Amino acid sequence: MRILVIEDEKDSQDYLRDRLREKSFAVDIADTGTRGIYLAKTNEYDLILLDYALPEKNGFTVCEDLRTSCIHTPIIMMSVSDASTYKVRGLNIGADDYVSKPFSFEELHARMQAILRRPQGIQSSLLTIDDLVLDSAKQIVTRDGKSIYLTRKEFSLLEYMLKHKSVVVSRGQIMEHIWDLDLDPFSNTIETHILNLRRKIEAPSKTKLIHSVPGRGYKIDLMR
Repeated sequence: MRILVIEDEKDSQDYLRDRLREKSFAVDIADTGTRGIYLAKTNEYDLILLDYALPEKNGFTVCEDLRTSCIHTPIIMMSVSDASTYKVRGLNIGADDYVSKPFSFEELHARMQAILRRPQGIQSSLLTIDDLVLDSAKQIVTRDGKSIYLTRKEFSLLEYMLKHKSVVVSRGQIMEHIWDLDLDPFSNTIETHILNLRRKIEAPSKTKLIHSVPGRGYKIDLMR
């Protein structure tokens, strides 16, 4: 999943980037309200972490701008103020949640997970196809009961494809959801990760799961 962090303090940027990447999120950073609005309108994000005190445009202005522009990406506002008036205003203008600084990352992550579950309701953390099982909560993958080691990006890629089982996902969709702006769009990083994933989860005696669809992308399916 891809997260946009709109935060101007360098230490907070680095902390959130590092901790979120540990949880296998792709992370983009905007250090002004204006830049945050631009990125939120030009890229597809799963969630936005939005600080209140920002240069150029504050968090309330950013949130209002995005909502009036029909950007419905979930937003968690962050602020050093825990005054109820700030919380009420933030929620009333379209934020999905509000956390006061300083906060524990574990609480923030739990709030993020709760929001990310909302569109489809609370679901099992298990994603399966054939005898392949991915447990997103425990961050483990098995096939035929045998554990498979995946890197964070490989895990995120497999999780994304399993959530879109039997659906063709384009290279652009994979790039938007699994990688951040640091990825060179002309590199072969995605193709390399697909190849590595195939090597790890497939075997001559097993049903082929990941299929290339020429000119369109990839899909995970039981097609023969």
